[in-house]
Amino acid sequence: MVESAALIDSFLETMLAERGAAQRTRQAYRADLEDFARWCAPESVALVPGERVHAYFAALGRAGLAARTQARRLSALKQFARFLLQMGVREDDLTAGQETPRYQAGLPHPLSEAEVQKLLEKGTRGHADVRRDLLARVALELLYTTGLRISELLTLPAQAVRHKGGMLPIRGKGGRERLVPFSHAAREAAEALIAYDSVLDSPWLFPGRNPKKPLTRQGFDKILHACALQAGIDPQRVSPHVLRHSFATHLLNRGADLRALQMLLGHADITTTQIYTQVMTERLKETVRQYHPLGQRG
Repeated sequence: MVESAALIDSFLETMLAERGAAQRTRQAYRADLEDFARWCAPESVALVPGERVHAYFAALGRAGLAARTQARRLSALKQFARFLLQMGVREDDLTAGQETPRYQAGLPHPLSEAEVQKLLEKGTRGHADVRRDLLARVALELLYTTGLRISELLTLPAQAVRHKGGMLPIRGKGGRERLVPFSHAAREAAEALIAYDSVLDSPWLFPGRNPKKPLTRQGFDKILHACALQAGIDPQRVSPHVLRHSFATHLLNRGADLRALQMLLGHADITTTQIYTQVMTERLKETVRQYHPLGQRG
């Protein structure tokens, strides 16, 4: 009998080899799959009947686990079940017939254009550490003008900003590559940071404490928190993800095409990008409610 732990390890290795899944993604999958494996113990997931999946999710519901979290766990389990089929470990789909829990997708809460400007102008100036201000300026310029994921930002090679044609080469999820335009101001700030860090001899645009490695997510979060405080904005409202949402929402507000936005954000499927149309719909409804003479009736 193949133990559950060995099967999970093999699945995660396949995710890395075939899809280039990031470490944080693999850790999240591991946590979800190991939770199910503990539920099945001492029996291996290679042998448990599909009814165990139904019982597992029924137990999660009784325990009050959020529908969104249940849906995420089922997604991980479905991919794992396909892997077990492909490897010949099982002859059936372990998750067959298990319905995805319904939940209302949360809408992004972007910063206003004025708040982003304030963050850039006040949050990245006047700090005692000159390099910290310079690094913050480059990072915020890039996050807001390109819509990069934080993982994409922190793993940018220094040479990437010197790409010809005003385009930034990005290696995104699953190893997919794309080119995104970035501003002249962002390029100038990046060149200044590279010059400042030249003594570090680092291959990364944002070197960590060890110059051979990029800045960690935790290290950047501390810088962003300080920038928000310095700009007089609640740090709880500012994150790399919020800046990505702000980039997308502000483009749509100014008439950007959804397909173009999909390419800029690096979404493999247009349905992922369409969440932003929900944002626009809600704003249009709110505009009518507030300003139309009969808006309060609906």
